[in-house]
Amino acid sequence: MRGAITTENTKEKIFSDTEELIKKIIEENNLKIDDIISIIFSATKDLDAAYPAEAVRNIGITTIPLMCFQEMNVIGSLKKCIRVIIYVNCNNNRKITHVYLKGAKVLRPDII
Repeated sequence: MRGAITTENTKEKIFSDTEELIKKIIEENNLKIDDIISIIFSATKDLDAAYPAEAVRNIGITTIPLMCFQEMNVIGSLKKCIRVIIYVNCNNNRKITHVYLKGAKVLRPDII
């Protein structure tokens, strides 16, 4: 599952917006924590106040491997954006819902 959210460059906003994104993905996909294999975050270079993964630990997800990367700086790309990919155990019949919130909705107008 994929998702993204725009935020501000403060630890508090990075944490609260990351939490909002992860909780929404879990809710929309009816996930249990045990379903999640790993979570990988990327953040644009203008977000450097905190790691998004730390926010996930703060909401009690402590047994899942997490990773954060910094995105390439591409001219004209969306600013102050956190993207996520969540790997889950599932069968081929599972409906997957990707979640794009706030300004990141422009990244996937086909699913909004």
